[in-house]
Amino acid sequence: MRVRILLSAVVLLFAMTGEASSEPKRVMLLHSFGRDFAPWSEYARIIREELGQQSKEPLDISETSLATARFAEDEEGPFVDYLHALFVKRRLDLVITIGAPAVDFFQRNRQRLFPSVPAVHTGVEQRQALLSAFTANDSVVAVSKDFASAVESMLKLLPETTNIVIVIGNSPIERYWQARLREAMQTLTSRVSFTWFNELSFEDMLQRAAVLPPRSAIFFGLLSVDAAGVTHEEGKVFARLNAVANVPMFSHTDTFFGRGIVGGPLTNTADVGRQAASVAVRILSGESPGAIKMPPIEYGAPKYDWRELKRWNISESRLQAGSEIYFRPPSPWDQYRWQITVGLAALLLQTAIIAWLVIEHRGRHFAETEAISRRRQVVRLNRVTTANVLSSSIAHELNQPLGAILSNTEAAQILLKASPPDLTQIGEILSDIIRDEQRASEIIGGLRNLLNDRTKAELQALDLNDTVPDLVKIVMPEAVKREITLRTVLAPEALSVRADPIHMQQVIINLVMNGMDAMEGAPAPHNLTIRTRRNAESDFAEVRISDSGTGIRQENLTQIFDPFVTTKPQGTGLGLPIARTIIESYGGTIWAENRLRGAVFCFTLPLIKARVR
Repeated sequence: MRVRILLSAVVLLFAMTGEASSEPKRVMLLHSFGRDFAPWSEYARIIREELGQQSKEPLDISETSLATARFAEDEEGPFVDYLHALFVKRRLDLVITIGAPAVDFFQRNRQRLFPSVPAVHTGVEQRQALLSAFTANDSVVAVSKDFASAVESMLKLLPETTNIVIVIGNSPIERYWQARLREAMQTLTSRVSFTWFNELSFEDMLQRAAVLPPRSAIFFGLLSVDAAGVTHEEGKVFARLNAVANVPMFSHTDTFFGRGIVGGPLTNTADVGRQAASVAVRILSGESPGAIKMPPIEYGAPKYDWRELKRWNISESRLQAGSEIYFRPPSPWDQYRWQITVGLAALLLQTAIIAWLVIEHRGRHFAETEAISRRRQVVRLNRVTTANVLSSSIAHELNQPLGAILSNTEAAQILLKASPPDLTQIGEILSDIIRDEQRASEIIGGLRNLLNDRTKAELQALDLNDTVPDLVKIVMPEAVKREITLRTVLAPEALSVRADPIHMQQVIINLVMNGMDAMEGAPAPHNLTIRTRRNAESDFAEVRISDSGTGIRQENLTQIFDPFVTTKPQGTGLGLPIARTIIESYGGTIWAENRLRGAVFCFTLPLIKARVR
């Protein structure tokens, strides 16, 4: 029985201990003016956020406001009674006061309300903190306000300033700070004049701020109660002032940074809130408040609103070293760094590819130019070779008209010596001489055209029916010499194509000479026919050169137009490839095929279409 009672007591003790340890610790935030009054509202917001992040224990945070800070101190009795009733049975673990009025209230009423509750005092200037009688149960996170340096920073930024307007209210706490500001500005009165708005209603302040003289600036201090006794919330007050002010505005706290002040050395509200929350967590963890000594938080590094600098045409060169600029629009590089990087990489890659292609194109152009030059040389060499083959026949053919011319000339000389000379017979002889000279001129002209050394093709409209008779005159002596019957069958209609006449002669002569060579050693008769016609299936002219030789071996038929492929012992294998190159460059095709006896070489060229009127 005793063992059971002992075990029950132990279980009950553990249960009570666990319940006590799981109960959240109570923290009260005591405001000086109200939880929605700037800058104190910003301090409270940061403290709440930091307590939630830094504390490992659950916290029950409540907030209350000391509205009497804006009025007389003898009116705070009911508020003290309210707090006493509220927390008499709900013990607080920590009180955090925000602002000097809250500190003073806490100290005056501590013995009645919070005799043993530890406290953290923040949002209070170090000079005010020295006036309070703190105990070992208090810890202070104070700020340091150097108003003189703040105004000097304004003057460095705006060196032409002659008047500074001090915006401050008329409550007890504001009258205290008005005195401190006057003390700080005393050393600057020789450089600039000061206008004080503490004796004006807020509406009068708005009217004055809208028509300030040039080279003025506004320093916003503190405004919770104006001279007319009207209570104001600083955030709204500042917004209305900034909307009408015709000069730049400055302040001593960053609460209004980004909302209209130019900037400068400012109290960093976030730093104050973080340090206050850190001290609070240490106290809740068991540290003694009096043992925690925090140095006053001074102004942070100067920071400026880029938009306000541009609005008031303030050069960034006037900013002191180490200044930070906020709200500058991001540059395209900052905003689209990834896209620009990818784009530049793509552009560089594209540039490299284009450069490589240009170099490649240039090299290919040079190579093509060189190839064309070589091809022209080969084509001309082929013409020379063909002319060389025909030279003996052409020489024999020339001997006939030249011999006839000589004979007729001798006969004419004899007739001229007669008395009287036979003029009729002499006229006939001269006619024969003219005919034979034209015949020799035609042979020589054809050979000269064949050996023409032009560097570029002269494209022109020509009728294939006119080209064939001209080249027949060139090859006919060779055909007679080889005892070959050469026939032409021309289309009844004109076959107009766009080509170089010399190239056309060379192609047909190459094919004719191949046909003649193919009949060497073949049984008689030896016939070679040149036929022109219009292709019935398309608008192409077709030329066919057929022979009665031995034909082309089947294995050679598919590669007969390849370079250096030849079936002749002394052949170079260049004639047919040159013919194919010329025909294909004019948009035509060329091929070879066997027939019952011999072979036929064919090529087509596109006809020139007649213009439709």
